[in-house]
Amino acid sequence: MRTVLGRQETMPASMSLSLSEVNAMYQGKILRPVKGAFVSTYPPRQCGIATFCSDLVGSLKDLYGSSNNNEANQNNFEVIALNRAGENYNYGREVSFHIRDQHHNDYQRAADFINLSPVDAVSIQHEYGIFGGEDGNYISYLLNGLKKPAVTTLHTVLEEPTPGQKQTMMRICEQSALIVVMANAAVDILTRVYGVPEDKIVLIPHGAPDVPFLDSSYYKDQFQAEGRKVLLTFGLLSPSKGLEYAIEAMEGGAEAHPDSLYIILGATHPEVKRLYGEEYRHKLKKMVRDRGLEKNVTFYNQYVSIERLIQFLVATDIYITPYLSREQITSGTLAYALACGKAIVSTPYIYAEELLAEGRGSLVPFKDSQALSEEVIRLLGDEDLRNRMRKNSYQYGRQMIWKEVARNYATAFEQARLSYGDMFVQNEKGADVTDRAILPEVNTKHLRAMTDDTGLLQHSVFSVPDRNHGYCTDDNARGLIAAVMHWRLFKDAAIEPLLKTYLSFLYHAFNEKNNRMRNFMSFDRSWLEESGSEDSHGRALWALGYTIAHPPNEALLGTANRLFKEIIMTPRSFTSPRAWAFSAIGANYYLRRFGGDTRVRKIKAELGEKLLQLFTKNASDDWYWCEDILAYDNARLSQALIVTGNYLNHTEMFEIGLNSLQWLIDVQTNPEGGHLSLVGNDGWFKRGGEKARFDQQPVDATALTDACYQAFVLTGKDHWLRSMEWSFNWFFGSNDAHQPLYDFSSGGCYDGIQPGEINQNLGAESVTSLLLALQRLHLVAHQGYFQEQLNVLGGRKL
Repeated sequence: MRTVLGRQETMPASMSLSLSEVNAMYQGKILRPVKGAFVSTYPPRQCGIATFCSDLVGSLKDLYGSSNNNEANQNNFEVIALNRAGENYNYGREVSFHIRDQHHNDYQRAADFINLSPVDAVSIQHEYGIFGGEDGNYISYLLNGLKKPAVTTLHTVLEEPTPGQKQTMMRICEQSALIVVMANAAVDILTRVYGVPEDKIVLIPHGAPDVPFLDSSYYKDQFQAEGRKVLLTFGLLSPSKGLEYAIEAMEGGAEAHPDSLYIILGATHPEVKRLYGEEYRHKLKKMVRDRGLEKNVTFYNQYVSIERLIQFLVATDIYITPYLSREQITSGTLAYALACGKAIVSTPYIYAEELLAEGRGSLVPFKDSQALSEEVIRLLGDEDLRNRMRKNSYQYGRQMIWKEVARNYATAFEQARLSYGDMFVQNEKGADVTDRAILPEVNTKHLRAMTDDTGLLQHSVFSVPDRNHGYCTDDNARGLIAAVMHWRLFKDAAIEPLLKTYLSFLYHAFNEKNNRMRNFMSFDRSWLEESGSEDSHGRALWALGYTIAHPPNEALLGTANRLFKEIIMTPRSFTSPRAWAFSAIGANYYLRRFGGDTRVRKIKAELGEKLLQLFTKNASDDWYWCEDILAYDNARLSQALIVTGNYLNHTEMFEIGLNSLQWLIDVQTNPEGGHLSLVGNDGWFKRGGEKARFDQQPVDATALTDACYQAFVLTGKDHWLRSMEWSFNWFFGSNDAHQPLYDFSSGGCYDGIQPGEINQNLGAESVTSLLLALQRLHLVAHQGYFQEQLNVLGGRKL
């Protein structure tokens, strides 16, 4: 049975209702009050989606408050706000929960919170960039955990997505009860590219304020523009807006119409400002000065209220959107301008083509300032044409006012509520490795404690840094990788000082006289050698390569790249297999960014061949290894063969890498408990001898975890994913001591397993090893289990 407007009707369990059917049910009647949760960015965060969500929530409150004459219904909505790392906002009382966008556990907790709240439906505002994970895939943690119907509004629908973007979008559509789009073109793209059933898609226009059809002379005195023709672009400034072409167009516009005034309204986008400061705004202002347009182009560097924005829009004669991306499927600024009845000139992005059809505006080619100038001049000189455009736009825009949009959303929420019971099919793959593994939050507290302004100190006495032993390149290289990984995961600017410290240490460690990396430095900053170990040189290349593959900014990329190129040739003369392996792994990461570098490609191949020759010469069925001893960081050799063999399409190298990795797992599996029992540093494991059980060290568990991950990425076999988890859990008690080595309070890691006890010191090698393994597992979750960037390397996809 179901209740519809006070009467009971029988509804088959498998029946779902379309939006039109639900609309028909409620036509002319009062909507049943819906309690909803909204997952979105939210003011005071400066973001277009935040503004959209705020307007939608406010309009729904108005709808239910006025329709039902009941102010209590206005409190039926709560907001789950998305925050970037380090951001704290003074939200209004409607915000009931915060999600740190790069912390996947927060999404799971948000789902639990919503499930315990008395809400009927969840409205998710989706844009790839506001959610954490690779291509915003952390949203799946929320959707997997929800026990309420999700109505997801798509603010971006890409016709040519990357593999990661496509996978994320398909998961969202599978796990949502309804998908809301704002353009007909989006319906076609979703059905054709993503395979979304058309009956799951709802078209609801972008909302806009309800503004009377006023003459543009209103409010011009507010901007010292009385008697002038006003052109406007508003929104957060970023290079994708294409404003430089509009400024160039104003050269001709100002010459033909000296009274014209182009207003560029909006603050710089916060993310653009964080990365590049006001570089783009200064570039635009310089263009204005260089062209002598100071009297015809003006900037309002403000994030204005809706009331003030309406004044700007009413005063506008021509609205311009010179955006650069063809794939833009919606635009709040264009929607507002159209609903206010403005004459509009735009580039032909998808949303503009649809919205400005049938005489509602003019389209000019992308990046064509001449065509834009000619169209502006034409419209400024033809008031009748402008007025026809204005009327067409205003009439079309009446369906877009927030009151109508809110009613459509209320109907969609009701449809989702009625049909939810049958639509949801649980995706079992959603609960995989990282849910079974013990996966705490990443805690860098002890890493920071071990780091001073020189670098990462080697050793500790219990948890206290021991200055007697100074620093080494090995640890600072691992620290650099951990810091870059942290940045990849959380986009946390607070990690940048550590990252720069470690990179600076490596830069200082380079000895230009012999092209070698020094390794050991005393606490008084004196180098203790002119040439460090070959391994330390290789580890430096590994860290630099990883930084080049995933740089937080261009400056760090440039620094890492310069040093990498200085030291990459040196390993050709090395004799250490581990140094070859570290160097090859570093080259692999480097080539992800600069795949055409023939010199590095050649060196990577040479190092891979050297490792392969050792294996073919020394390995046998009962000892599948390149040396007569298993020592430290063993799995890095297998990992180097795997990634290099894949890169070269060298089947033998690739298979030997996989087989040797499996052999390492086999000989290090405890026969009684089935857990990982590493080769101990106290004697190692010699061919024909007994494996040393003690002084097992974290660095070896991390190497095995990472190598298994690479094997999984390149083979797609779940066996390697399980082996990765198995290796990782060594840190958390699945070991010979049956005790965790992780210090949950500090984020540190104990130095190893000794006879009858855990080594209570928490040195740099241990904490960086733990962080590398833990962050790898978080990245696996971050990437949706198997997306290591999906880069094309050597003709094959990773």
